[in-house]
Amino acid sequence: MSREELLETNERLRAVRIRLEESYDTAKKALVNLMNKYGDSKSQRNIFNRYPMLKLMIKDVIRLETQYWTLVEIPKQEKLETVPAFVLRACSIMEKSQKAGDGVKTSTKLAEEAAEKRERMERLETMTTAQIEQENTQMINDLYRLLKKYTGLRNLIRELKSEYGNSKIYPIFPRYTMLKDMIKDIMHDPDYMEVCHEVDN
Repeated sequence: MSREELLETNERLRAVRIRLEESYDTAKKALVNLMNKYGDSKSQRNIFNRYPMLKLMIKDVIRLETQYWTLVEIPKQEKLETVPAFVLRACSIMEKSQKAGDGVKTSTKLAEEAAEKRERMERLETMTTAQIEQENTQMINDLYRLLKKYTGLRNLIRELKSEYGNSKIYPIFPRYTMLKDMIKDIMHDPDYMEVCHEVDN
């Protein structure tokens, strides 16, 4: 890669990471909130009172699946695809699906972004090509880990939506237990357990 290409890749990785972090935080917060609400609902001993609470807390999470702009779409990694190839392909897909509202920016916001970009470019100018390459490799690895964690949470939300939809045919008593099990399954899922203890900055 030429120096120009490395600089361009650096900028792309940075922009995509910011966007992915937003979606990741949204998904994580939704699931952590679900667990908190579930814990709080245990104080409600009456099934007829707790049942609508369970429905509502699950709906709050699966709503994210219907708001296509809230969570970004991530492709699956192909079997023989290397980490850098997968990350850059994910970047391309995310760049194409710009978030709704991204197109509308105030002149102040644009000026801020231009100033930030100038600062970043000035910093990179002081670095050697090898250093930029090293930084890009680190960013690719970090982004890969984030993509994996995000995909895990996204799949849990998708599964919850499907299970919740399928449970609608059942009357209150079997369904009440099913709703509880759906939440508990997420609580004990390794993908959730890995991230639920992360402290937000």
